[in-house]
Amino acid sequence: MGRKIKKAAVLGAGVMGATIAAHLANVGVPTLLLDIVPRELTAEEQAKGLTLENPAVRNRFAVKGKEGVVKARPAALYVKDDAELITVGNFEEDLPKLSEVDWIIEVVIENLAIKKDLLAKVERFRKPGSIISTNTSGISVNAICEGLSEECRQHFLGTHFFNPPRYMKLLEIIPARDTLPEVVEFMSHYCERVLGKGIVMAKDTPNFIANRIGVHGIIATIQAMVEMGMTVEEVDAVTGPVMGRPKSASFRTLDMVGLDTFVHVAKNVFDQVIDPREKAELDTPQFVLDMVKNGWLGDKTRKGFYTKGKDKKEKLVLDYKTMEYIPASRVKLGSVETAKNAGGLKEKLNALVYAKDKASELAWKVTKKVLIYSGNRLPEIADDVVAVDNGMKWGFNWKLGPFETWDAIGVEKSAARMKEEGDDLPPVVVDLLASGKKSFYAKIDGRPHYFDFRSQDYLPMEEKPDLIVLKSLKERQKVIHSNSGASLIDIGDDVVCLEFHSPNNAIGQDIVEMIDWAVPEVEKNWRGMVIGNQGSNFCVGANLMLILMEAQDENWDDIEAIVRDFQYSLLRMKYSDRPVVAAPFGMTLGGGLEVCMSSHRVRAAAETYMGLVELGVGLIPAGGGCKEVLIRNIEGVYDNKVDLQPMVNRTFETIAMAKVSMSGPEGKKIGYLRPTDGIAVNGDYVIYDAKQTVLAMDKEGFKPLRPKKVRVVGKNGKSVLQVAAYTMRMGNFISEYDEVLAKKVAHVICGGDLPANSLVTEEYLIDLEREAFMSLVGEPKTQARMEHMLSKGKPLRN
Repeated sequence: MGRKIKKAAVLGAGVMGATIAAHLANVGVPTLLLDIVPRELTAEEQAKGLTLENPAVRNRFAVKGKEGVVKARPAALYVKDDAELITVGNFEEDLPKLSEVDWIIEVVIENLAIKKDLLAKVERFRKPGSIISTNTSGISVNAICEGLSEECRQHFLGTHFFNPPRYMKLLEIIPARDTLPEVVEFMSHYCERVLGKGIVMAKDTPNFIANRIGVHGIIATIQAMVEMGMTVEEVDAVTGPVMGRPKSASFRTLDMVGLDTFVHVAKNVFDQVIDPREKAELDTPQFVLDMVKNGWLGDKTRKGFYTKGKDKKEKLVLDYKTMEYIPASRVKLGSVETAKNAGGLKEKLNALVYAKDKASELAWKVTKKVLIYSGNRLPEIADDVVAVDNGMKWGFNWKLGPFETWDAIGVEKSAARMKEEGDDLPPVVVDLLASGKKSFYAKIDGRPHYFDFRSQDYLPMEEKPDLIVLKSLKERQKVIHSNSGASLIDIGDDVVCLEFHSPNNAIGQDIVEMIDWAVPEVEKNWRGMVIGNQGSNFCVGANLMLILMEAQDENWDDIEAIVRDFQYSLLRMKYSDRPVVAAPFGMTLGGGLEVCMSSHRVRAAAETYMGLVELGVGLIPAGGGCKEVLIRNIEGVYDNKVDLQPMVNRTFETIAMAKVSMSGPEGKKIGYLRPTDGIAVNGDYVIYDAKQTVLAMDKEGFKPLRPKKVRVVGKNGKSVLQVAAYTMRMGNFISEYDEVLAKKVAHVICGGDLPANSLVTEEYLIDLEREAFMSLVGEPKTQARMEHMLSKGKPLRN
């Protein structure tokens, strides 16, 4: 496509507008952030002697929005430096600058008259062909653009981001009546590949898809809770992970979203629907309205369904019957506990909704209402079940969408129960069963299909040529070799993918053995290898439980053999004569990062959180991690007269402080990734992108790396780092045992007690790593740290 987004503008600098601008900055798009001009001075501005004509005052709201994204937690920006791409301004003076931009996004208050008035002004300044979109969460897109010129309407559509835009995958695209098909096509592609979004095509109906279903589901949950006399905590115990929903479940999620926001969105759809029965299902319970009236809005006011006691430690929960806060308690419900141990999500759901206690009854009531409501919204809100399912998975973080849930609990079985209970089945379900089909999704000739309610037949799911799905490849017998921890898979074009699939993708002997097998296999028969998977995280590090058990049994030789095997497997891979490209995403910690740093190139997802965190469990990186961070910090220095100490200090700080990047780009800034490593904003495509990198490296005539000796600062440099660690301990910044660990790191990265500027091999450095690791693994304080991490999921600072 010839069209490009070289510059953008966001109109409205509230939380949503500012964070959309931040995400555009994340992908390198210079962005104007504009808002209204204040009508009066703040006390602070008056104290500074400013007037309403001062630029700092006139741009106050946009400046505040930009400052907010820099300070935001979780971070709105990949790296804070990206904020420089955001230019602030106001609607009175800076609208002429819209003539320079390619995409204008309206994100002002949800008021139709205000939106229309602003867009009328925008039209005077925008350049022909530039795209205008609205981020409205529920106002009619056609109503917003009514009255604009035909050319403007042809380039107008809805782009509904979910908050926070950096992290929430869903983007609902809502074409208006006059939107050009090529504009819709371009925006779908751009927002998916450049902004990293999951695109769902929605219709111009109240609250579109995800909020329409999601709001109904929340109200159905609250209504069921009140009807059954259950508590907030009981409902959250039922409607969390065991049902395939987020850990925040129902009411913790509402606290995070904000009760005022929820009520506003719920009222929008309530006011617009006509059917009395649907209105009743969307009627916000009075006690929720009372909470908003009281200012109990959730996290933003530190009081919602949950709050903290006066000591800021005790967790309190709302008793909605008395509207008083009472101490929270741990809830155990029979069917929930049974479901937790039932296997996969399908088994969990069946164990829960078909059991016979009050938790099961609640789960069934909520599930039934959501499924029936979703079915009845077709074709009103979407043209297929896939759009609804993706909307709920990407917008509300459900593991299964409504129609996938229906398949999981059995369409026939659940429909029969619904009929027995006097419920009317949605036409889409009646048609499905009447056609002799028993599920909304099916595999036909190895390809996934979905039930199309118009043709009443299965249609193939859209397959994108640049989307590699490892599960599908394995079903098509593309596995070359496999063991319990990893598989080598043919991903086409003579490239293979080494997939980790151990529990949590933790590295154990099985993965090490697969690396040992894969490298010579690739060198002999393939153009190159990608290391990637499609689990929850790339790799959380070594199998800590295995190491702790071996240590407690005092199997020192076995531990040392495991560490040595891992070190030399990665060293062998690093010097392979075929290109190896790692494709990390999510948590990429410890050994997972060491795998990446031993690859020839990395193609990381933007949402990659990488770090060498071994000190948190009383160990040091020993898979070449210390060595590789050192090499990355000193490479490019060829003059032996250059003092390496500042670079070694940086290496020490990175490892001893267990720095973890909060994004792929920050991984570059810390030094885990090289400037030549790539970033994929949409993690779905990271394996495909890594494969393309392998092919490009092969085509260019890949030459294997040659081992080079590493210059070290030696004993004198180690003394500098030891003094730094001592000073940190004396200042109570670290514990006594942290100092012990830090000195071990210093010993390794300085090359031990050698003279300054000695040249050592990589083998020498990994031997130092292994010696330090073995000297620590038997220490009681190290084992206490490992036990604490395994049991609590948090580091122990002993």
